[in-house]
Amino acid sequence: MIETSMTERTDASASVDAGERVRSTGRRALMAGLGAVALGTAGALASAAPAQAAPVAAGAKDVTRAETVADLARLRARDGEVAIVAGYRKAGDAGLLVYVGSENAKTTVNGGTVIAGKRDTRWILQHDGTVDFRVFGIAGPETPADDALAAMVNDPRIRRIEASTDLLFQRRHRFTRSHLEIDFGGHVLTTDGIEKNTHDNPFGAVMFFTGTSKDVTVEHALAEPWPELTDAVAVPDASRFPVDSWWAVQCDPVAGGGADERELQRFVQVTQQIDGTHIRIDYLNGWPLDKGRKLIWRQMDPVAGVRIANMRFLGAGPFDGPTDGSFPDSRELTGSHPIAFEYAIHCDVADVHASRTWWPVIMRRWNTHFTTERCSVENPPTVFYGGAGYLTQQIYSLYGRVSDCTSSNARHLNDLTASAYCLVENCHGDGDDQGGNPFTTHGQYEHDLTFIGNSGLMDIANSGTQWGTAAKRITVRDHVCSWFVAGTKISDLTLENVRVIGRSTFDPQATMTINADGAQVRGCTAGLLAIGQRSQRSSRPTVISDSTFALPKDQVLVQTPVTAPVRFVDCTITGMDGVKARGAGPVEFVDCRLSGPVAGAPVELGASRVTIRGGSVRDVRLSATAVRDQLIALEGVELSTERADGALVSRAAGAGVVTWRVTSTAPKGAAHLDIGAGVNHARVTGSQFVGGRLRLADGFAEPSTLLYSDTVERGVETAVPEAGPRVVIADVLTSA
Repeated sequence: MIETSMTERTDASASVDAGERVRSTGRRALMAGLGAVALGTAGALASAAPAQAAPVAAGAKDVTRAETVADLARLRARDGEVAIVAGYRKAGDAGLLVYVGSENAKTTVNGGTVIAGKRDTRWILQHDGTVDFRVFGIAGPETPADDALAAMVNDPRIRRIEASTDLLFQRRHRFTRSHLEIDFGGHVLTTDGIEKNTHDNPFGAVMFFTGTSKDVTVEHALAEPWPELTDAVAVPDASRFPVDSWWAVQCDPVAGGGADERELQRFVQVTQQIDGTHIRIDYLNGWPLDKGRKLIWRQMDPVAGVRIANMRFLGAGPFDGPTDGSFPDSRELTGSHPIAFEYAIHCDVADVHASRTWWPVIMRRWNTHFTTERCSVENPPTVFYGGAGYLTQQIYSLYGRVSDCTSSNARHLNDLTASAYCLVENCHGDGDDQGGNPFTTHGQYEHDLTFIGNSGLMDIANSGTQWGTAAKRITVRDHVCSWFVAGTKISDLTLENVRVIGRSTFDPQATMTINADGAQVRGCTAGLLAIGQRSQRSSRPTVISDSTFALPKDQVLVQTPVTAPVRFVDCTITGMDGVKARGAGPVEFVDCRLSGPVAGAPVELGASRVTIRGGSVRDVRLSATAVRDQLIALEGVELSTERADGALVSRAAGAGVVTWRVTSTAPKGAAHLDIGAGVNHARVTGSQFVGGRLRLADGFAEPSTLLYSDTVERGVETAVPEAGPRVVIADVLTSA
């Protein structure tokens, strides 16, 4: 009876359309043709028929077999009919494919997951949410994979896309799909012949995932100040901000600042409606905003939960072009890069390795809660064209982690622009000589960024006044590089175990620059140290401790604009030859070891107060510039030299009044103190002088004062003024 029904059905199908391939039906035929494993697969997948196809009729046992997808396309699909296909073009080239028929589905045919059957019917691929490019007949880079990528990304049934071969892409795709994983299996992606990009468009990637606008905008002036590190903000009507809604929020530009200078540009989620005029967001703001500052909120439907992994990407376009980053450069249109995200949450990238890319390999803007890990870039066409040649750039982004990444001969390994609460860890950039610097921030009011265990050049908040050159609470730990620049408006910079090691091919001076606005440097090593001041926001002192520096000749250690106190504690500073401390702010050396060449030029001290307490000063000539009133205090410090001429401590003929406190040791012929000009007020008490000379006789005319007492002189040639109303010399112990 079963065999009779099979025969009748075969005859019936032949009479419907003689052009259709004869179908093998029934359990016995299926097992003979494809085996028991195929049957199990068909049974499991057919039971989960898609919404586009009618379900399999209860109790149906008929299964159709086809050798290729082309063979399947010659069959008319019936509702619920299961078809097993041995391969796309030949058996096994795409694995075993299972389809279910639909007679009335209007699903767009795409040559893979939806196959056109005879008489405008459809065959719908059955799967468990994972689909390979081979399902579309893509067996390598000979055929562009763009249509297949678009079909799979835009199919909500597919949650994971896999590649089993190298692939070629020639289009720049824009997707709004969420909750998708794309794993390229470590294969090579090429983009030769890719369509042209538009001008200045780093989002023209092969895969650009972006959120969509909800067409809701709220603009208002703050009715009250928004303090720093506060997640509650005043709004006109809290009901317009539903809990869990997402917003791109920014403030108006800073008055009198650069064209793009804003303290606030973040992608945030509303977590609470506190009352009728206050909401809470998932962000503690890094910069205070005064009452009256304007906020602009744009509601977005973000793309979420996308992960792209495991590819080797080769960019398109020639390498020839301007070598200095100048315009025009046609490669910004012909070049390619793989990934971009905008208005995105929880979108991650892993194990992407790229070369010859134009714009950043991974471009992000308005992102939050993301990771980029184990990625690399090497040899981009340029490191000078603005925005080109990066591994990853994050703009207006929050809560990101970039880890275990590398770059070679690139512009930036990592760029954090107007971003906050991000971590960069165990990333390493080489090829600095090619003109790039692996680690940078833009200076667009970044805050609370942490760098740990990285290597490569670092340049913080230095992109230009257009964006503000401002940053706050940047922490760098265990970093190695040959150049470290953080001298713009950076508040509360923290450096721990940062080693700047000079390299003859790039920066032999091993430069480190910092801003004296709450900077704290601990356990660091560099050559050239330059301390400037361009902001006054911090409440903490600027302290350099347990660090070592080897200064070049005539280095300006403390620059003229510095008014904040600068304190060195337990530091070793060599090469003090013509070094200058010009800033007016107090400078203090506590238990430090300062040294210079025997024949070095004097160290010019221009600070209002210079204190050297404890430690030693060897072969260094200290000279107060007297450009302002000064206090020079040497307390418990050992001054020594091998030179036989000049003075260890002296003053220039400036108009300032200098107050002195000194203890010193010097060889025969050298002067401990040489104070012979200007107005001076010296208190030399409890001091000990060994060897050398004291030259004080000519520096204490009216109205100067000198208290010289409780002092020990051992083998010292002394020339002091006569005692009188303004000069007290008492209790001096003298020995040979």
